[in-house]
Amino acid sequence: MASVFIVTAGYDHTIRFWEAPSGRCYRTLQYPDSQVNVLEISPDKQYIAAAGNPHVRIYDANGSNPNPISSWEGHTASVTSVGFQQDGKWMFTGSEDGTVKIWDMRTPGCQRDYESRAAVNTVVLHPNQGELISGDRNGNIRVWDLAANTCSCELVPAGEVAIRSVSVAADASLVAAANNHGTVFVWRLGRGDDLTTQFEPHQMLQAHDKYVLKCLLSPDVKWLATMSADHTAKIWDTSTFELSRTLVGHQRWVWDGVFSADSAYLVTASSDQTARLWDLDKGETIRHYTGHHKAVVCVTLNDSAPEIEVPDEVHEPDIRK
Repeated sequence: MASVFIVTAGYDHTIRFWEAPSGRCYRTLQYPDSQVNVLEISPDKQYIAAAGNPHVRIYDANGSNPNPISSWEGHTASVTSVGFQQDGKWMFTGSEDGTVKIWDMRTPGCQRDYESRAAVNTVVLHPNQGELISGDRNGNIRVWDLAANTCSCELVPAGEVAIRSVSVAADASLVAAANNHGTVFVWRLGRGDDLTTQFEPHQMLQAHDKYVLKCLLSPDVKWLATMSADHTAKIWDTSTFELSRTLVGHQRWVWDGVFSADSAYLVTASSDQTARLWDLDKGETIRHYTGHHKAVVCVTLNDSAPEIEVPDEVHEPDIRK
């Protein structure tokens, strides 16, 4: 088992584990039920969540068990987002069925269910562990306050243009959202008198001429990566929001990406059936991961780094209430 490994999946019904330095595929899991839309590794690096249509399966990240160790049913359409609370106590999902759901990892079934009224394309957890931020097909960005159990904020940055991806900075300073017109909106995050998240418009980028499929702030918040249907990924300097690098090499849509913990590398996943590891200083591919037989649309990475410290202001809700 590699200490630094990459996990990829997509439309060929397999989940593949790769040694990051060598590019060797050392483990393949079958996912027969559907395509895999999204992958996420748990904060303790012990589990991989794989989301398909319409379920989520949890796998052992480090062993040899080919079967899921748990399955989560409740959505009625493709699951487009999955993530974990910082201690792994609960998991959140978003789906094309128009809902955002929260699942207690210690209890079967769904504990919370929020109705977005449009297909949900993306959900992220605020570092305070108390709010989820979702983006949907009708162009809405919503903040779900888990303590108040309600939607506390709603933004519509570009009318009904679908929001494809949202990313929140690890230090809670910024949030970025990308849409189907290739535009990325960036806000500074603040707190209102009632402690709910406030969005202050900061930057608007026409990042690509085609869909932005993923936007991602780096762990050190110095970079914003955008992955696009134009076959490229771009790296933007968050101090100026000027373009730093265009990563050229994929032959089809670039669906997903993940930064290394030190923000020096990016792994991307593409419809060209490959993943690539990029050295961001040089802007070059340093490793290819080839073996899938159809589009690769999701990727996650374990480089065994400790989790980033979250801000002092953490108001973690009890989701079982």
